[in-house]
Amino acid sequence: MIRKATAVWKGTGRDGTGHLSSESGVLAETPYSFKTRFENEKGTNPEELIAAAHAGCFTMALAFGLQLAGFTPDELSTEAAVTLEPEGKGFKISKSALTLRAKVPNLDDAGFAKIAGEAEKNCPVSKVLNAAITLDAKLI
Repeated sequence: MIRKATAVWKGTGRDGTGHLSSESGVLAETPYSFKTRFENEKGTNPEELIAAAHAGCFTMALAFGLQLAGFTPDELSTEAAVTLEPEGKGFKISKSALTLRAKVPNLDDAGFAKIAGEAEKNCPVSKVLNAAITLDAKLI
């Protein structure tokens, strides 16, 4: 399976602008720029997209893990917070902190922690990130 996205950029790094599009059409010339990445202007940025991908991938992996263990969640809600920090003359993504809140009937804390930990290690996005990944998982 291959999934594709494109980035188009015009101008300099600080003053230029670009847009991102995805094969599925979910992103369709979605704007991004220095200001959307570093100053909170409306639009997206690569780190936000990585955070969304990590949250989505992990949550789906967890749903499959719970299913294999015989549990059906009422709700799984995951936030991924990706940290971008200076490194040398550029930047690096140093962390992705997953915060999970889950409603899973008939599952104890120890079983939940084991299944969530396996999902974090085995989700394909976790595997591709060369960053420290943390997981704060709680049954609610």
